[in-house]
Amino acid sequence: MYLQKLNLINFKNYGEAKLDFSDKINCFVGNNGAGKTNILDAIYYLSFCKSYFNQVDAQNIRHEADFFAIHGTFSNKESTDNLYSCIQKRNKKKIFRENKKEYDRLADHIGKVPLVMISPYDRDLINEGSEGRRKYIDGVISQFDRLYLSDLISYNKVLLQRNTLLKQFAEKYYFDKASLQIWDEKLAELGSVLYRKRKAFLEEFNPLFNDYYHYLSGGKETVKIDYEAQMHREDLTGLLQSSVEKDRAVRYTTCGIHKDDLVFTIDGYPVKKYGSQGQQKSFVIAVKLAQFEYTRRIKRFKPILLFDDIFDKLDDTRVESIINLVSENNFGQIFITDTQKQRIEKIFRKVKIDHNIFAVDEGNVERTDD
Repeated sequence: MYLQKLNLINFKNYGEAKLDFSDKINCFVGNNGAGKTNILDAIYYLSFCKSYFNQVDAQNIRHEADFFAIHGTFSNKESTDNLYSCIQKRNKKKIFRENKKEYDRLADHIGKVPLVMISPYDRDLINEGSEGRRKYIDGVISQFDRLYLSDLISYNKVLLQRNTLLKQFAEKYYFDKASLQIWDEKLAELGSVLYRKRKAFLEEFNPLFNDYYHYLSGGKETVKIDYEAQMHREDLTGLLQSSVEKDRAVRYTTCGIHKDDLVFTIDGYPVKKYGSQGQQKSFVIAVKLAQFEYTRRIKRFKPILLFDDIFDKLDDTRVESIINLVSENNFGQIFITDTQKQRIEKIFRKVKIDHNIFAVDEGNVERTDD
């Protein structure tokens, strides 16, 4: 699958932009703040129904405009075209459409346009809290397993109900064990399914991840993602039963898959504490490339790959290695942002592959003749 055309209206710093793309590599060059990343974020919207950078949709509407609209025409392996549209009006519900037909649920779209984004913000996977790492693994699995996403939504609804009940117990000075067990049973059923799928995914994902890190680092270190979960030691039914008194005291559910985490290591040591900036950057790039490869194998077609300003602080040899890698037939359509036009032009003088280069300047974007 690849994106043929993109039409933006009042999205971030773009009043209007209409772009046609190569089905291989598309590069956007310009100064910081010119709007390069906003184009990638618009493409991300068409996959995940939300921004990669700003979760408040209304804040992505151009200043003084009443709405934004993103329209993308995609071609698939059957050579049929699909038009996906995202429209957000101020103080209104977000609308997402496939071929002009509105979805009943945004979740019904997830997985139709597999996509992997690699950004400097990915360092947050290493340096920030466990919630971001859980969201990451959930987002990856949801792209190829729709039932997982449905179960995850249901789990979070049940969790909210259980937490609400715990607060009511504390506020009204009573306890009803039977009513709590109703939610315990539902939480345990859904949590067990999600736990098994997360565990199975990481068992298959780690070898791919290690291979890509070896390529990027020259094979100097061994990396791993460990799955840290309370359910390794006991099923969720038992965990919920043994934590009842603690949960009543703190007024929320202290055990379950919403407490899981991922532990990132290099040669057995935490990358957050012991990894250099270069190692951390290579780590997250390898994670995302492994995500691409895993999704490609499951979906049996190539996800779209977005590189947002990832070449900064990488030497020319490493940059060229990455471009050579993604130029291989295993990879499909790729979008790249960079501040250095000369670097991009130099690469493509060596790497012979179909590509477009676009110059971006203060919300204006034009294809250049390289």
